Amino acid sequence: MLLAATFWYIYYKVTQTNAQTLAAFLNAIQLKNGFSILVFVVLAGANQFFEVLKWKTLVSKIESISFKTALQQSLASLTISMSTPNRIGEYGAKALYFPKHQRKQVLLLNFFGNIAQLLATFFFGIVGTLYVVQRYGIEISTTKLVLLLVVLLGVGTLGYYFKEKQLLLKGLSIAKVMKYISNIEGVRKLKVMLYALLRYVTFSCLFYLLLTFFGAKLPIFDAFLLIFAMYLLVSILPSIFIFDVILRGGVAVWLFTLAGVPELSILCTVLAMWLLNFVLPSLFGSYYVVTYKPVAA
Repeated sequence: MLLAATFWYIYYKVTQTNAQTLAAFLNAIQLKNGFSILVFVVLAGANQFFEVLKWKTLVSKIESISFKTALQQSLASLTISMSTPNRIGEYGAKALYFPKHQRKQVLLLNFFGNIAQLLATFFFGIVGTLYVVQRYGIEISTTKLVLLLVVLLGVGTLGYYFKEKQLLLKGLSIAKVMKYISNIEGVRKLKVMLYALLRYVTFSCLFYLLLTFFGAKLPIFDAFLLIFAMYLLVSILPSIFIFDVILRGGVAVWLFTLAGVPELSILCTVLAMWLLNFVLPSLFGSYYVVTYKPVAA
């Protein structure tokens, strides 16, 4: 059922893509040499490679697994998460590969892996956002800024108040989650952060190269800071799976048109990133979903 939902999602997004964008995308591929496309595929593969290494490093805390096994679990979970809001299905999919008594730890380790990736996004994203605001004279409403600070303060207060309360899973609270993460070895945390950083740099470079491939002319310094700002905005905006690509495209168009990049170049880049980093891996992952064998409790 989940696999069917994933393929329906891919079919829906491709058929709903603007015809002009699809035409420009296909024309660019036909006109360019195959070496460029090979570079894109290699970078997309490197993106998945660092994600697999990150997962292998995390899960080795409870069980030593091979790179092949980590790849299988990562691709299968990506396939299933494609059809879930904010790709939350990744948590459950990875947990199913482990005995019942290890699943809470698997969820917590996966959570830390995603937090590490988010930290990399926030670090570069804040730098990029500050530059974009100053460079392009974007006005920030004082009222909205104060409102945002109040909301963040409220969330922090609620988190502190409910830190001992049970979360959605029995026996888990915010305090226990934080304690578990703090007990992860420092060397393991550093390796996970390194892989998250390498992954971030890889897909940022891929986005830049795709922009130039589709005809964008932008100084490399400006381009990367816009990319950093874009990923930050996309990461903090919640989305349901049907509107995920639309959201990314909308944010990218808004930011890059500030620098005079043609809308078609931006939309083609977003489409290519989605195909390379989500659709292509999910097609491979579908094999592991079909051949999945339940793990004994």
